[in-house]
Amino acid sequence: MTLPEGTGPLAGVKILDLSWIVAGPTVGRAMADYGASVIRVESPARIDTARVVGPFHGDEPGVEQSGLYGNVNAGKWGLTLDLRVPDAQEMFRRLAVWADIVCESFTAGVLARWQLDYSHLRELKPELIMLSSTLLGQNGPYNQVSGFGSQGAGMAGIQDLAGWPDRAPAGPFGPYTDYPAPRFALTALLAALDHRNRTGEGVFIDQAQAEGSMQLLAPALIDYKNGGPALQRRGNDDPQMCPHGVYPCLVPDGRGESWVAIAVASDEQWTRLAELLGADSSLSFEQRRQAQPEIDAALSEWTSRRFAAEVEETLQSAGIAAHRLATTEDAANDPQLEHRHHFRRLPHSLHGETVVEGPRYILSETPIEPARPAPQYGEHNDLILRDVLGLSDSEIQDLAASGALS
Repeated sequence: MTLPEGTGPLAGVKILDLSWIVAGPTVGRAMADYGASVIRVESPARIDTARVVGPFHGDEPGVEQSGLYGNVNAGKWGLTLDLRVPDAQEMFRRLAVWADIVCESFTAGVLARWQLDYSHLRELKPELIMLSSTLLGQNGPYNQVSGFGSQGAGMAGIQDLAGWPDRAPAGPFGPYTDYPAPRFALTALLAALDHRNRTGEGVFIDQAQAEGSMQLLAPALIDYKNGGPALQRRGNDDPQMCPHGVYPCLVPDGRGESWVAIAVASDEQWTRLAELLGADSSLSFEQRRQAQPEIDAALSEWTSRRFAAEVEETLQSAGIAAHRLATTEDAANDPQLEHRHHFRRLPHSLHGETVVEGPRYILSETPIEPARPAPQYGEHNDLILRDVLGLSDSEIQDLAASGALS
């Protein structure tokens, strides 16, 4: 017995997803999009932080209201297990035998205390693949440090690089490493599946989210290692583009703020921009760097007399990179996102309808659509316990009475 199989290139792959918040669940969401059967295991005692982070349906906070949780867990089946309870641990072991892959993001050592870590699970299923995605990995002096992607960005040195040179670090917006880390983990899991299919061998993947995200700094790190300067905060300045910044525009209703980001990457682009500004089109890159304050002032004066949409269209038509500050409404009507069918509407038993982001990769011969909205708390407990584990009604009742489920 098993769950209804998905459709897509990963149909038949079975995943037990213990991870939480964003970095780990994003991996399971991607695999569910492409047909994997993913059981999302949640603690009934400790609420996933993503469930209490907005935006919320109807602007009403609640554990079943979060758009963030709904987005990173769409397409999964939901089961509650309190892994502190021995009966719940036994159910998890049985599910691990069912699964091809186990994903988890507990602090290093937690699963080992329950004998649910890879060394124990592989005794039950030698070909099992397991991904442990934590902030700083399973080993080393900082393996007990837990936190969010903002702390991961700090450990990776990324937080210190965003901001103005004469002010304290501002850091990139949000839990930065939660977003690049899943891309590395997904690639590793697909490689592990290929290895397992060819050799029959299981694989343990120990991902340190902060270390993986450091790869995005590789050019700067290599330059520094070879005697170059250390990367420093420089605001909107860019060593290879000029002008490069954010400039004010007219506000349609006269309230709030409106901005456009502009980046000139070549002399040809500068020539076209200079014609619009009435500036000297013969300036070389180095000359533009020296005259950057004057160029920024002229560009700000030009953009401030126009609406952002007009500036964006004018510059993009001239082959110059420009993008206006986007609101939620702008995103909903963005022609590129619409073309990619980025926002998907799914029926939802509580909200009538919910909206999630679509898959990032479009396959020419395999249409992809999230199969279902994110599970409500314990929504599929009976289905999973009966159809996957084969428990009877009385066994499920005994399991519930033990405290394993709630």
